[in-house]
Order: sequence, then structure tokens, then C-alpha cells
Amino acid sequence: MDFHFESIFLFVSVLLSLSIIVSKAGSRFGIPVLLLFLIIGIIAGTERFGLNFANTSSAQVIGTISLLIILFAGGLDTNYQQIKHIILPGTILATIGVFLTALITAFFINFILSGFNISPAFGFTESFLLAAVMSSTDSASVFAILRGKKIEIKHNVKSILEFESGSNDPMAYLLTVTLIGLIQNSQQIYIPKLVMMLILQLIIGLAIGYLFGRLTVLLMNSINLNNSSLYAVLLLSCACFIFSFTSILYGNGFLAVYISGLVIGNHKLVHRRSVGNFIDGLAWLFQIGMFLILGLLIDPSELIPVALVGLIIGLFLFIIARPAVVFLTLIPFRKIDFKSKLFISWVGLKGAVPIIFATYAFTANIPQAHDIFNIVFFITLMSLFVQGSFLPFFARIFKVDNEKKEHKEHIDIQLPDDMKGIISEIHITKEMLQNGSSLMNLPLPDKTLAVLIAREGQYILPKGKTVLKEHDRLLLIAENEKDLKQALRFLGVDHNDTKI
Repeated sequence: MDFHFESIFLFVSVLLSLSIIVSKAGSRFGIPVLLLFLIIGIIAGTERFGLNFANTSSAQVIGTISLLIILFAGGLDTNYQQIKHIILPGTILATIGVFLTALITAFFINFILSGFNISPAFGFTESFLLAAVMSSTDSASVFAILRGKKIEIKHNVKSILEFESGSNDPMAYLLTVTLIGLIQNSQQIYIPKLVMMLILQLIIGLAIGYLFGRLTVLLMNSINLNNSSLYAVLLLSCACFIFSFTSILYGNGFLAVYISGLVIGNHKLVHRRSVGNFIDGLAWLFQIGMFLILGLLIDPSELIPVALVGLIIGLFLFIIARPAVVFLTLIPFRKIDFKSKLFISWVGLKGAVPIIFATYAFTANIPQAHDIFNIVFFITLMSLFVQGSFLPFFARIFKVDNEKKEHKEHIDIQLPDDMKGIISEIHITKEMLQNGSSLMNLPLPDKTLAVLIAREGQYILPKGKTVLKEHDRLLLIAENEKDLKQALRFLGVDHNDTKI
């Protein structure tokens, strides 16, 4: 069916609005919202609705831009203080873990597919490519599900999962493009050379991401723009530059933008709140759009012939390969207990990233590209439905959830950029009120001031005699971070769990 521009624009706007509305209803039943976006895209691409979209090159470009923004937003929103204790295990999972997952799964795929009538035939290199495409934990899926479900995962477990998913796509990407190059040139895999190439690209991505992250902070804080809205545009352009520049130097651009976002997000930045909201909203827009477009690419009838193969490979990946690699790579880290490792094994979520990487095989004219794409799509649907839907259940079974914690909503307020000071929000607990319920009874240092109380949707300007209640949210302001942390210690609050 042919569409005019206005018709396409109308269809896309309806599709986006419908996705958001349906996701709100679906989340009440424990269905991952990203799965709903994907399903809506599939339905919209069927013959009944007639929105034909089969341009894998365009989907690849949109997917790459989306992944860039999602990883950058994930880095910006990650508190270094919360992840510094898990950087080593997270890094091992994101690099060695991804490589081993792909390698183990490749041997299994090569063995399994030999028993099925799939043409053209899969050799070990093609099997390795299929496994590499699916080897990483999808950052968009993990961020959306862990931060969207109304459960609180234990601090160290959640930090490991978010750090791993945010930093392991580069390794899967490197494996994918390297293996595609080997297939195109009819070369055999030489593991030591492959490992050295991966290490070099990771080092370049890490170095450029850190360096240009610091330079971006310096630029943002030193430049004086007349329109404050331009700061968000400048930050986005810096992220795009970092990705492109790193890729030109044969480094990994995805790793670079994630590291740069991590660096920028953990330094003082002008207009932090407005810039952060802009990037977060943009990330959600591209996340929804990416899943919708990828859904449009697939013909549901093409999933039927690969369903059995996809089911077998998916089960092996979820139940054997991922848990084996998690337990093997985390052996040195005894502080991560057995049940936490089981939960980390379960949250090996697949999402848009494997599908995007599968389109690389199409654009490279790999003979097995069509089967790779369909198998990957089937396993992604399976992962989001099974792993995503049962995540809260297994969090309770493996006892990694903090059920008593309430979902925290933060007071949306920001200091003017020319005003010195630092703000934080604390949640009033029963223990804080043991010495009296009035504000004056709280042990606040001289250089810390209570400026606002949020209670049941209402905001109260506090005075010394104002009575505090359990579950109140109290906004504090201090001259500097040192004074604020001192106040938090006096109140018995862990600053790592506090919004600053």
C-alpha cells in the first residue's frame, strides 16, 4: 500500500500514542512494555494494516542511533558511587562473559543445526555469528524492566545487571562485525587474533569515552549560551561526536558513549535536571520507535519454520549457557551469593540489540542472514515474554528483592546555576523520629537547611515546629557535598541510596 507523507506521519503518531497507552495497561499484568511495543509493530506490519517496511539498512541506521542514545542515557543515569564496588565483576561479565556465552552457544548451534534442514548450511563461523548476535544482555530491556517494575532489587545485584547490560553491547558488536568480515573474506577463525582485536577496540573506546567525557563536562560548564535549551542539544551533539570519532579510530563507539555518559553524569553539570530529562525522554522515544520498526520488519508466518530451532537454542542459552558463564566468571567474587548469581543468570534479557545486529548480516549479504534474523527475532520474543514476565517472581524466589521498600518518587526541583549549594532528598523513617517528631528534633548540622516537605501529593514549607510523619520526603540543601554527607550520616541515611 502506498502512503503519502501526511498519512505516514498520522500512522506513526497513532502508533506511538497507542504503544504508550497499551504499555500502561500491559504493565499492570506484568507484561514487559518493550514486548508490547514489538508486538504492536508486528501487527502494524501485517497485510491487514498494510504498512510495508522491509528496509533493513534503514532499520540498522535507526537502531544504531537508538542504541547510541539509550547507552548514553543509561550512563548519565548511573551513579558511580553505587557501581564502583561491582565494576570488576560487571566488566568481566560484559567482556569475557559475552565472549564465552557466544563461544559455548556456537558449539551447541553448530551441533543442533546439523540435524535440521536449514539452507544454506551453517558452518561453525556462521553458528558463531548467530551466537554472537544473541550473546549480550540488552540494555534497553534491562533498564526498562528493572526500573519499571514495582520491585526493589538488592543494591549490588541491580548495579551489576545495569552495569553489565550497559557495557556488554560493545563486545557483542565487535564479535558480530568481526565474524561477518571473516565470512565475507572466507577466512577461518583464529581465536588469539580475534581476542587481540577485541581488546584493542575496547581499550580505544574506553580511553576516548573517558577523555571526551571530561572534555564535555568542561565545555558544558564553561560555555555561556543565551538559550538554556541549547545545552541539551550541545550534549547530544557531543555524544554523537564521541561515537563517530571513536568508530573512525577503529575503537568501539558504543562503549565510548556509555563511558562518556557515566563520566558526565557523575560530575556537576549546568542545567543537569533539564538536560537529563531531555536525554531521558529522547531515549524513550527512540526505544519505542526502535522496537516498533523492528516489529515491522518481521513477517509472523516466517517465524513458524524456525520456531523449534529457536526454542531449543533459546532454552540452551537461558538455562545452560548464561548460568554456566555467570557462575564461572563470578567464582572469584564470594560476596555475590549463590541466589544472587541465579538471579543474574535469569536476567540475561534479549531485546532490540540482537535484532539490530542481525540486520548487519543482511546489509553484508551473508547467505544465512534470513534464517539468522528469524531465529534471533523468535528468541527475542521468547526472552522478553518468559524472562521479562517472570523477573519479579524469580526476584522473590531467589530472595534478591527488598519488598518492604516503597517505590521512590523524587521531588522535581533544581537550584539555579548561579546559586551555590547542593540539594538532596531523604525519606523520613520511624527511626528518625525516635527523639521527637518535630523538624527541630532532627540532628541537622548548621550548614544544612530543610526547605520542603512532600506528603501525599502535597508540599509543605517547614518550620522548626513542623511535625514530620513517617514516609514524608524531606528536601535538604547544604553549602557543599561534604556538609550534605555529614547531615545524612547524622540522620543515619546511606548517601549511596539518596538522590543528590
